[in-house]
Amino acid sequence: MVFVRKSAGRSGATKVQIAERRDGRNHIIEHVGTARSEAELAVLMAQARRRLRPGQEVLDLDLGDEDGAGEASSSGVITGKRSALLWRVLSTVYDRLGFDVVADDAFKELVLARIIEPTSKADSQRVLDEVGVEHALLRTMFRSLARAQERDYRGQVAAACFTHAASSGDVSLCLYDVTTLYFEAEHEDELRKVGFSKERRVDPQIVVGLLVDRNGFPLEIGCYEGNKAETTTIIPIVQQFQARHGLSDMVVVADAGMLSTANLTPLDEAGLRFIVGSRAVKAPGDLDSHFRWHGDAFDDGQVIDTITPKRATAAARAENDTAQRAEPIWDPVEHPGSWRAVWAYSRKRAVRDRKTLTLQENRAKAVIAGEKASRSPRFVKTTGGDRVLDEASLERAYKLVGLKGYVSNIPLEVMPAGEVIASYHALWQVEASFRMSKTDLRARPVFSHSREAIEAHLTTVFAALAIARYLQDATGVSIKKIVQALRPIQQIRVRIAGHEHHAEDPMTPDAVAILDSLDLPPQ
Repeated sequence: MVFVRKSAGRSGATKVQIAERRDGRNHIIEHVGTARSEAELAVLMAQARRRLRPGQEVLDLDLGDEDGAGEASSSGVITGKRSALLWRVLSTVYDRLGFDVVADDAFKELVLARIIEPTSKADSQRVLDEVGVEHALLRTMFRSLARAQERDYRGQVAAACFTHAASSGDVSLCLYDVTTLYFEAEHEDELRKVGFSKERRVDPQIVVGLLVDRNGFPLEIGCYEGNKAETTTIIPIVQQFQARHGLSDMVVVADAGMLSTANLTPLDEAGLRFIVGSRAVKAPGDLDSHFRWHGDAFDDGQVIDTITPKRATAAARAENDTAQRAEPIWDPVEHPGSWRAVWAYSRKRAVRDRKTLTLQENRAKAVIAGEKASRSPRFVKTTGGDRVLDEASLERAYKLVGLKGYVSNIPLEVMPAGEVIASYHALWQVEASFRMSKTDLRARPVFSHSREAIEAHLTTVFAALAIARYLQDATGVSIKKIVQALRPIQQIRVRIAGHEHHAEDPMTPDAVAILDSLDLPPQ
């Protein structure tokens, strides 16, 4: 049975509940909702009817003819449902970021659908149907992807992203990283290649480079052949970004994977400043003076500002005179064969490093003893045909625990060592953006085949990532939780006695907080 009864409160609201008769008493099974208008009452009655088991009846209690609700509830028909609030929030941010410069509704629908529920292009129509958005035909959507390449939608989106980042923050420092996106495909082609995968996959893949600001907001994206070395991707991306926006002075931050003379020299020659992670194997040479004068003891938080050779030549190594107790202060004129190197020691990092080295040492000993099979574990070398522990390498590794290095061409008077380190540590922001694109926006696996389609796919992901980062930064809530909070709030159209009425689910506290963070009115 469905019981409709008036609330005892002053508001005169009407509750709709599902109940059953047991042992001469009515037992409430489910509270469907509370209506504050005829339209809402009709909607709730219709919902309750659909939930009834076959054979149950509908009873209207305490309504009578005083407000006509009984008649209205019997004739109300739901004609449409729409997640209007969610769509309004996403559309507002799309326009705020300036993406409406892309005059293509189908492209916008694909981008916002990916945020709501990432899926294939074809299945995006189901997502749009479920949230009640009128959308383009599937063929029109695929044509939109073709237009994305023909009309350079990515360039327009990137320009809008740069304008937003420049007006709301600082684009003088940018963070760069790469990842791989794999394909559901068996065979390689000119772009999709089997290459190095951090996840040890053997599927064809592409290498994707992403440039973001210091807060993780995306600024530039590019894709390369799956077997292309990651170190060769940074120069094209930065030069593309620089040319697109006419920049001549900026700092690029990247991890140690980008550390190579072939990368750093072009950046330096282009007038760009960089901060790149160094490798532990460079520490003995860079800190030779420190080890000579102070041994291998470091204080927690100790920072050593010195120089590192650009190339492993005798002339470059001679620029750091170990006979001098004081570390040299890098100067591009005085040290033409070197870069600036900053090394920092952390006791916490040392504990973690020692734990890792102990595990590696134990594994190496197990392999030598024949207890474990391994091809080439660390700290195992072959001498006279026998595997033995590489004690010299192990001792050197223990000597360097807790040290982390950074290479830069920014003079000390321009950027102190602490700021160099802090800037590098901001790289977690680009890693967070990659995680968001892979999980919340599900940029992979990629099902497209042609390079044009793959580039268009990346353009939609790029735009969706920008919207997701904006929403997350503005609200402090993940994009997944924002969608979960707003999607269930429905705007419902119902026909009562031949007239169309609208009813809306009440705003939840989470929804109100999201709107307040975005400075949006409830309606």
